[in-house]
Amino acid sequence: MQIKINESVEYINSKISNQPKIGLILGSGLGDLADEILNPIVIAYNEIPHFPESTVEGHKGQLVIGDLMGKTVIAMQGRLHYYEGYSMQEVTYPVRVMKKLGVEIIIVTNACGGMNPKLYPGALMLITDHINMIGDNPLIGKNLDEFGPRFPDMSNAYNHELIDLGKRVADKLNIDVQEGVYTAISGPYYLSKAELKMLRIMGGDTVGMSTVPETIVANHSGMKVLGISCVTDMAIPDTLEPLDHASVMAIANKTKPTFITYVKGILEEVNIK
Repeated sequence: MQIKINESVEYINSKISNQPKIGLILGSGLGDLADEILNPIVIAYNEIPHFPESTVEGHKGQLVIGDLMGKTVIAMQGRLHYYEGYSMQEVTYPVRVMKKLGVEIIIVTNACGGMNPKLYPGALMLITDHINMIGDNPLIGKNLDEFGPRFPDMSNAYNHELIDLGKRVADKLNIDVQEGVYTAISGPYYLSKAELKMLRIMGGDTVGMSTVPETIVANHSGMKVLGISCVTDMAIPDTLEPLDHASVMAIANKTKPTFITYVKGILEEVNIK
């Protein structure tokens, strides 16, 4: 694994001149934020040695490296999912590569269902914690000692300082941003009413099919994580209606301008050397 990661990093470094310090993982319908990056270097996933390819509609499948709000960033314009048939190690491979490139902070975003009645389609939510219901873990197997310890702590998986920054920026920009717990499932289907009831009882506010694997590996690697969910539908059992991917994308696209403004505001304020 480490040899493959090093080869991926060597290839990316051969294409760029500035070292990115902030990584962006952009979820369904939210990839247009990468189009805001100045002086972009665009590298398709299939060009990078050992890099998995994204197969989901709404995910372009490329890295965009450049300047955004005065910071050098690397953005995944399209992520990888467990339900695509990749192992958890493959899903999180790009996070390992980002760490080796010098990334210190990762902003992880997603489109998700809202289980908390206080949420609504189009709402943005800062992730304060997560519940892993995928049934797998990217740290299973031989530990990569170069990156982190065998048993990493996840009690501060989503960095408190970054969450506080996110709240201050939301107030400054007058953007309504909620806080809550994100629940990750394997997918690839939208849950039954009974399953949603279970997850809500367990303490989940939103539900989706991503984010947690990347967050686990980022924490294992010593990176700080800020998680932002875009609620695209309400997953409340008593009012549940049939859902499809097109509907999810439609709400994500509608929310996109606010989301882009918000993340740019956070990048402008984040303190990184």
